[in-house]
Amino acid sequence: MKLNKIALATLCLGMSASVFAADYDLKFGMVAGTSSNEYKAVEFFAKEVKEKSNGKIEISIYPSAQLGDDRVMLKQLKDGALDFTLGESARFQIFYPEAEVFALPYMIPNFDIAKKAVLETEFGKNLFKKINKELGVSVLSVAYNGTRQTTSNKAINSIEDMKGLKLRVPNAATNLAFAKYVGASPTPMAFSEVYLALQTNSVDGQENPLPTIQAQKFYEVQKYLALTNHILNDQLYLVSNETFAELPKDLQKVVQDASAKAAEYHTKLFVDGEKELVDFFKSKGVTVTMPDAKPFKAALKPYYDEYLQKNGEVGKQAITEIEALTK
Repeated sequence: MKLNKIALATLCLGMSASVFAADYDLKFGMVAGTSSNEYKAVEFFAKEVKEKSNGKIEISIYPSAQLGDDRVMLKQLKDGALDFTLGESARFQIFYPEAEVFALPYMIPNFDIAKKAVLETEFGKNLFKKINKELGVSVLSVAYNGTRQTTSNKAINSIEDMKGLKLRVPNAATNLAFAKYVGASPTPMAFSEVYLALQTNSVDGQENPLPTIQAQKFYEVQKYLALTNHILNDQLYLVSNETFAELPKDLQKVVQDASAKAAEYHTKLFVDGEKELVDFFKSKGVTVTMPDAKPFKAALKPYYDEYLQKNGEVGKQAITEIEALTK
């Protein structure tokens, strides 16, 4: 009798598990860690999808580059080994050099322009059609991911104050170019080493969005912040075409709607955070300056020329169409 009860209980548990199991167990890989705005927004996305699909879709999140860097995860999307990830528009320059336009310093002045550059220009539409067809990746939505600013161990009141500044930058072409053409000395360095390098004056400054500067506590070892606004970062919610095609139409709509809401939330986190953070840094004894951006942008002209030489007519189209959005 006891054995029968155990068998019955086991059977019921099995039935219960099967009743509540999701029809689709999907994976979302990301580079950012669990304390980031990005993670909060992706959590929002996963919860929204689960709720609106009535539990038919369950999304597991893999933060902190557990599945590899963004290049690796894009390949996993193409191969159908990963379902979702985040990626900046400019990051696609590793496949299509013309995508670098999205991160040319001072090219994109605000998020509204950034979004239109991706979704509404002929250049953007053609590029992401190509990405869809050749890489097997589709854009679900576009979010704002912060604007890069400069901290330093001296006040930056104008471009002249950048001269000779040993500036830590990530090993990315556009960031290296920013430092070089405004007169600083670009110093590529692993992100994990930056705090100590600033603390010991191995470098004089670094550049990152304000939420990153706060999260890494760079304000403890840098008492000057210049709002250079040199590169605006977007963040695309990306889905594997293979995954998306396997979902029925009603669940495709759930995913699309949830990604749009998540992108709005993602954007709000960064916009609200940036508003509050200037005052936060001031409260920590940081001197905040707002140097005139015009000389900075003018100094980058040779780099724009390099971009045009590399990318020919498609590069010219990209710059022309994006600049037209600002008029």
